[in-house]
Amino acid sequence: MQLRFDALDGHLAKTLAPLYVITSDEHLLALEASDKIRKSARSNGCSERDVLVVDRSFKWGELLAANQSQSLFGDKKLIELRIPTGKPGKDGGQALQNYTATLNPDNVTIISLPKLDWATQKAAWVATLQQSAVYIDIPLVERAHLPNWIGVRLAAQQQSADRQSLDFIADRVEGNLLAAHQEIQKLALLHPPGKLSFEQCHDAVLNVARYDVFKLNEAMLVGDTARLVRMMDGLKGEGEALPLVLWAVAEEIRTLLKLKSAASQGRPIPALLKEYRIWGPRERLMEPALRRLSLATLEAALKDAAQIDKMVKGLRAKAFSGDAWDALLQLGLKLIGDRV
Repeated sequence: MQLRFDALDGHLAKTLAPLYVITSDEHLLALEASDKIRKSARSNGCSERDVLVVDRSFKWGELLAANQSQSLFGDKKLIELRIPTGKPGKDGGQALQNYTATLNPDNVTIISLPKLDWATQKAAWVATLQQSAVYIDIPLVERAHLPNWIGVRLAAQQQSADRQSLDFIADRVEGNLLAAHQEIQKLALLHPPGKLSFEQCHDAVLNVARYDVFKLNEAMLVGDTARLVRMMDGLKGEGEALPLVLWAVAEEIRTLLKLKSAASQGRPIPALLKEYRIWGPRERLMEPALRRLSLATLEAALKDAAQIDKMVKGLRAKAFSGDAWDALLQLGLKLIGDRV
């Protein structure tokens, strides 16, 4: 049974299923979904909780043992299985299929997974979970939808703000839902219910943005100069490690270069994106960027990244002089400004 995140409250008000699967890369929403199920399980007599994390040392027999073992006090039990990689392997896939066939009616199980890639979604164990469990696939809240998401969250705490304020908060948290959640909670503590002014939002959120280095590539792909400059300044101001930022940018350039090179030989871009396992919001940004950027620009950009790496290591670089952060910003602006 497929269930939307926003329908979970209504579902739990009526019933509690023996098996739930939560798959998402939005950690805040996945955590909230798990919390709601845990609360319902406790109110339905699940007084004991087993948490199992699938890592290299994990034995799948532990899951079957947890399902079959009796609670210490004879009560119902909540079992949480967390698979951080989303890859249980052959043995794990079979164990999950066996598990769904032998569910203990005295237990409630939550299986937590990241967003599954296209190939994994076709696996037999995923199909079994989709058929046997309440399956909650929570999509990413894309940057364009973040202001509305913030507005809905403010309304839930009897507050509201105009579009300018919502856009400001969204800009400052840079797509980080947990950061947005914290700022929304802060506004509830600082101000009473009602409409918030721009000044109230501005003063509460100012200087507390959490910049995500991997969102920098999103600004570069979409060609958003203002956002690129703001994020680069934010990452530098927050003390982010320059080698990590450079690595993220260089990896994106390498991916673009591989895709552009293959596309120049006549291969269709949609097929290439699938081959390189690029999906979701990044997939929608990649194709316009590939059409905008020339092969020569990407080759030059990769060379520039190598020169900046020399600067970071204290070596003399031919292409740039001065500050390595400024050089990295110049590189990003070159990619944004290229037109074919």
